[in-house]
This record gives sequence, structure tokens and C-alpha cells, in this order.
Amino acid sequence: MRKRIITQDTQHDPSSKAEDWLDVENLAQAELTSEDATHPIESALKPGAGSGWRASETGQQTVRLLFDTPLRIKRIHLEFLEPAQQRTQEFLLQWSSDQGRSFQEIVRQQFNFSPPAATREIEDYDVDIAEMTVLEIRISPDISGGCAHATIAALRLA
Repeated sequence: MRKRIITQDTQHDPSSKAEDWLDVENLAQAELTSEDATHPIESALKPGAGSGWRASETGQQTVRLLFDTPLRIKRIHLEFLEPAQQRTQEFLLQWSSDQGRSFQEIVRQQFNFSPPAATREIEDYDVDIAEMTVLEIRISPDISGGCAHATIAALRLA
């Protein structure tokens, strides 16, 4: 068994993994079912660009990224925050290689937000998608039908 003692600074944190994040804002067009003007999708796509995306309406929402040219994707990083409302969120992450005529599911995930303890969901996926033309995220912010707004704090692709 090989072991080593690490400091807090070198512990594994998926969001800080050295990575060449793609400039999604300049590589894709976004289609959204709704968007709060003070929380545009751009603020979820760039590190340090703001407080993330938020839907302007409650209920299920879709965020679709249509890439100008097919991309090879190796990693998808998602973060969701809910500091105030207890709820169970479900999201579906899927991709297409044929401009959205058909989709392949990457993951369908549920998470229970329970402030003040469980307020952040971080999902980090190692993938190998050769010809992505569309990435779609469908978010049901409260599967019990409550009045919650869908949000994405961060969406990064590499």
C-alpha cells in the first residue's frame, strides 16, 4: 500500500481540477425556456462571471446549447445552489450528435436541497463524447410540484 499525507490545499476538489474549460459562450448558441434578466446563462458558463443562471418562471425548464461545430467533450461540471427552499430537484443531462434530432442520456439525477445544511449539489462527469452538437439540461426544480425556480450556478465543459 502506497500512502502519503496531503494538506488541505491539495485535497481533491473536482471544481478546481486543472482544466482547459471551453469558452462555451463563443462556441454555442443557447436556447432557454425562460431566463431571469439579472441571472443570464452567461453567468453560469464563465468562472467568476456572476451568480449563475436562473429561470424567470417556476416549473420545469430546459437549457439547450447548440454548438457551431461538433465538439469532443471529456468532462462536464455542473453546480446547483439552493440557499433558502427545501425541495427535491431532478435534472436530465443529454447530448446529441445530429443537431438535436435524437439524444443520448448522460445522467438523470435527483438531489434533496435542505437548507441550511444541504444547499449545494456538485456533479462532475468524465465522459468521452466525440461529436457533440447539442447539450441539453432539463431541470425539474421541485418534483413535488412546488413553486421553485430552476437554477444553474455553474456549467463547465472540457
